[in-house]
Amino acid sequence: MRKNLAGKTAFIIAILLVFIYGIFGVPKGVSGAALKDAITQRIRLGLDLRGGTHLVLQVMVDEAVSAVTDNDVARIESDLQKASITFTTVGKTDPQHPEIIHVDGVSGDKISDTENLLESNYASTYDISSGANNNWVLTMKPSAMHDIETRALAQSIDTIRERIDTLGVNEPVIQEYGLGANQILVELPGISDPGYVKSMIQSTARLEIHLVVGGPYTSEADAMQQNGGTISPDAELLHGSGVVSGPDATDQVWLIKRVAEVAGNDFRDAQPSVDENQRPDVTFFLTSTAGKRFYAFTSANINQRLAIVLDNKVKEVANIQQPISDQGRITGGFTKQQAQDLSMLLRTGALPASIHYLEERTVGPTLGAESIHAGVTAAVAGLLAVLIFMLFYYRGAGINADLALLLNLVILLGFMGYTGSTLTLPGIAGVILTIGMGVDSNVLIFERIREELHAGKSSAAAVDQGFAHAWVTIIDTHVTTIVSAAILFLFGTGPVRGFAVTLTFGLLANLFTAVFVSRVIFDAILQRKDRGAALSI
Repeated sequence: MRKNLAGKTAFIIAILLVFIYGIFGVPKGVSGAALKDAITQRIRLGLDLRGGTHLVLQVMVDEAVSAVTDNDVARIESDLQKASITFTTVGKTDPQHPEIIHVDGVSGDKISDTENLLESNYASTYDISSGANNNWVLTMKPSAMHDIETRALAQSIDTIRERIDTLGVNEPVIQEYGLGANQILVELPGISDPGYVKSMIQSTARLEIHLVVGGPYTSEADAMQQNGGTISPDAELLHGSGVVSGPDATDQVWLIKRVAEVAGNDFRDAQPSVDENQRPDVTFFLTSTAGKRFYAFTSANINQRLAIVLDNKVKEVANIQQPISDQGRITGGFTKQQAQDLSMLLRTGALPASIHYLEERTVGPTLGAESIHAGVTAAVAGLLAVLIFMLFYYRGAGINADLALLLNLVILLGFMGYTGSTLTLPGIAGVILTIGMGVDSNVLIFERIREELHAGKSSAAAVDQGFAHAWVTIIDTHVTTIVSAAILFLFGTGPVRGFAVTLTFGLLANLFTAVFVSRVIFDAILQRKDRGAALSI
């Protein structure tokens, strides 16, 4: 018995040392400041304690669907031309329904060929129906739209994460927001300039190169008038300076081909540079495949004009004087910082759709410090109240409960230190609730021991029966609470997850301390008492 007790005691001490190391690591000193620094390096503070910015973003996934159908319009036109099928127009006529493509005016002798072509190439993505006057309507299937929207959301999260990492924000939270469709939660602890970061997040940085069809025009009305009052479905009007760069640039309207020749993932790198006059600009590099495609296009369109479009604004228009391969340059009166920012955005890839802000909340460092002070004060006050109550109500056995509670707290904080968990204000609430659950377990055990003693059993038998009978109830209460915490973790956001994590591991630690550690302490006390001696409880 004594040997077994010594082994259990050594195991408890080892557990205590392991988790103390998890809290402090190897501190640089024994002073209060050194220990505080050691703790803060291992247990990170969340947004509500450290201060920072909380954002909820809406991804406009309809734009991603529209981009796909724009490309499919170009593909259908190309397929029809290769099959020598004449037609009037291929395009999208309703801006509210970008998933619908119309094919109009197919020649009467090519109806069967058109139907076969559309069915064989596009039936997997679109529901295809024919109408009067040799027209077809292609409506994107709901499953295909869902796949595009899901990819757009995932790509937006990845792109935003890359941009935030590039900016050097420590411990950001970037994840799908479970409380709304196609929404993203962004939490940036310790951010000093939320406006700048917001501009970096929101910019689609969609650099595209389009063939210019007409312009410049002084206004959209002028463009419509000079084009007979209608714009071809495969073209669009965009504003921009086009030729004149810098702060004095004049807004003009350009008619460009809707589908870009180069866009998005075609860019493999971008770096800030300077032109021949030492003015900041951006040099971009295309992927090998895009470079070959762009070379073939520019070779076939010498003396035609290209528009460099950034975020739906025409930044520059230039003539194709010779074939262009996989490298180009963007000029535009940039400052050095603007050139660096644009390069970073292009390197991290374009967002597949624009971003709208639904919620913005900023927590200042002072408010975060006040939250830490209030939370720690509440935890310490609650712990002291519980410790004093247990000593007063259960006398000598209260020391047993207090030691188990303190070890429970050490294990919980050590776990957070090892796993790099983020401590939030709800997480502190989880710690306090864990203290309450720990007391509850001890009360269940101690009251059962009291009942056994009142029934006339010896101290050793009462302790044995008390732990045996209370065990089932303790397991039941802990399992039901852990299940609730798991649901909070799965469907909650940052701070709520922090609460769920601290509560869950605190409960698991409590099972160890309230049952195993308390039992070892009782056994040690009983071993030192004479047989039949009363138990202080």
